[in-house]
Amino acid sequence: MLILREIVIPLLFGLALFLFGMKIMESSLQAWAGPRLVRVLNASTTTPLRGLLFSTGITAILQSSTAVTVMTMGLVNAGILTYARSLGIILGGNIGTCLTTELIAFNFTTLGLPLLLFSVSLWTATIIASEMLANYPQLWLHRLRSLQHAALASAGFSIIMIAIRWMQSISPTLQAAGVLEWFTTRAADSVLWGAAAGAILTALIHSSAAVIGMTMTLVGTGALPVELGIAMVIGSNVGTCVTALLASIGGTRSGSFVAWSHVALNVGGALLFLPMISALQHMSALFSDDPATQIAHSQTLFNIICSVGALPLCYLPMWRHPRFKMSES
Repeated sequence: MLILREIVIPLLFGLALFLFGMKIMESSLQAWAGPRLVRVLNASTTTPLRGLLFSTGITAILQSSTAVTVMTMGLVNAGILTYARSLGIILGGNIGTCLTTELIAFNFTTLGLPLLLFSVSLWTATIIASEMLANYPQLWLHRLRSLQHAALASAGFSIIMIAIRWMQSISPTLQAAGVLEWFTTRAADSVLWGAAAGAILTALIHSSAAVIGMTMTLVGTGALPVELGIAMVIGSNVGTCVTALLASIGGTRSGSFVAWSHVALNVGGALLFLPMISALQHMSALFSDDPATQIAHSQTLFNIICSVGALPLCYLPMWRHPRFKMSES
């Protein structure tokens, strides 16, 4: 009963809430998307490089690659953004999230409830204003309707953040049950176990920042060697793919392509770097002698090298094939 009440139910409820918020955001974005939004997106993603730089900045500001991934999939599902233009955003999201490692204590999901309250209040205010200004020029009513859709999109996004935080609530139970200790103990045996521990823990608690923070603590106290800590960091990047795959459920074909591109980037990078963890450690050591700081630097180096290395692939003509432009479910 304890497992059902404190692990299974929160996970299932969080998943249902996640999908609900995703659908609200998608439909609201589609209704709200006007020429101005389309122009901004088109101007920011004309090339994969521009998309990468744009996404890096946005992710660094939001402190959540999960948020950027979910928003990108929502835009693609809504038909606002093509799959080809989303490739650079995916790469940039991985780079921008490295700032989270440096500001590990900051939890973006805590803003979910305040953002939801603000969005609902704004939506309610625009509904009341529309009724009061019914006889005013259509331009005012059009602006109010646009604001209503924006408020609903913001509400959907906040629900997604609340859902992620709800799913993260199982972390203390997992720790009390010894699950986290079991994985970290196995991680001390081999590099592959370290990567597996990082991936599974991130998938369970939906927070690579939390796993990386825990890893930095273990390495800083000497409980884990730096190499195994780096393996857990690499694995945590793979674990974040679960959120993208969840967001693709019930979405369009293009949205699924975005999710699987995210998987391909992180899994491919992990397969590339796992045999070269020693080299990544030496590169991290060039910037700091502190073991915990080396973990943070290894996360940054891993994501930058993977994203920049994959950037030329985004220019392949195949991504403009009609198959990748389809938006049907």
